[in-house]
Amino acid sequence: MMALSRADTSVLGRWWWTVDRWTLAALMTLVGFGYVMLLAASPGVAERIGASSRDMFILKQVFFLALASGVMITISLLPVKQVRRLALLGFFGALLMTAATLSMGVEIKGARRWINLPGMTLQPSEFLKPCFAVVAAWLLAEARSSGWRATAAACFLFLLVAGVLAKQPDMGMLVVVGSVFCAQLFVAGINMFIVAGCGVAGILSGIAAYFVLPHFQSRIDRFLNPESGDTYQVTIAMEAFGHGGLLGVGPGEGRLKALLPDAHADFVFAVAGEEFGLAICLLILAVFGFIVLRGLLRLLGEKDMFIILGATGLLTQFGLQAFINMASALHLIPTKGMTLPFISYGGSSVVAVALGMGMLLAMTRRRLMRTDGE
Repeated sequence: MMALSRADTSVLGRWWWTVDRWTLAALMTLVGFGYVMLLAASPGVAERIGASSRDMFILKQVFFLALASGVMITISLLPVKQVRRLALLGFFGALLMTAATLSMGVEIKGARRWINLPGMTLQPSEFLKPCFAVVAAWLLAEARSSGWRATAAACFLFLLVAGVLAKQPDMGMLVVVGSVFCAQLFVAGINMFIVAGCGVAGILSGIAAYFVLPHFQSRIDRFLNPESGDTYQVTIAMEAFGHGGLLGVGPGEGRLKALLPDAHADFVFAVAGEEFGLAICLLILAVFGFIVLRGLLRLLGEKDMFIILGATGLLTQFGLQAFINMASALHLIPTKGMTLPFISYGGSSVVAVALGMGMLLAMTRRRLMRTDGE
């Protein structure tokens, strides 16, 4: 791939010999899958909504995939200290913009999660997720030397994020952020009663959301009793998996994708199932699993608690987001509008995931080269 000598002391040379190239290759494989699935799913969606060009989604997403790849590699070049500073700036910037959606955001399906920008729509909470995971890791790591105040600060920031997400409302995003924070508390060695208390609080919040938020209640009811409401997309998705069988009907040959309003986004996994079959779906699942397990194994022997907590948070977030998307398409959990990392259409999502994975690659580079404040 790259003809770089181990004696090369340039920034690129040091990066190449210290970065986890297996994880990088797996991530770029997902980017490749994203491009293929975009070609398969988006033209039909563009035609159905009457877009001026059937290639509209393709052209946009190719740009975002290229941008995401550049962002991921650029951030992976950074020393750990710079990653921490970037996450801190990104967190407060994304938090302010996420809060701004409550007053000036675009309302879609009863939720205000997006801000209109020239030529695109931005979802700031997507960037809030990875940045919060790193900031929380920094505070929880600092708690070992500075005591309970750092832990209290991390909990305060989590409650602040949770409050904004609940107000939008975006319960799926809140579940992901809450799960990441609980995982980090557990790894940090926080008293188990506190971790259990967070779990109970999460369950009680879910119960409260069921009675307070009509759309949340509707999704739960339709999952438990499909006859209680509209299950059109899930029904079509399940038919797509069945139609695809083991090897699929072939690239571009799927017919059920034309009936799925979100075939290019939330239900892209169903398109993969119809056109490429169970074999490719299992391969996609295996790539996600490899990235998560490889990342966790990379932490074995790591002594820096910030790196352990930061990488754990980012990997938990990445794996959980993939699980929610695929499980929703397979009707294993209630449907949730959450993208499949690097594969679903969506500029904010793909760039935000690249931001998180770039920080992961930077933090898991071999300690041999972590000098000069890294």
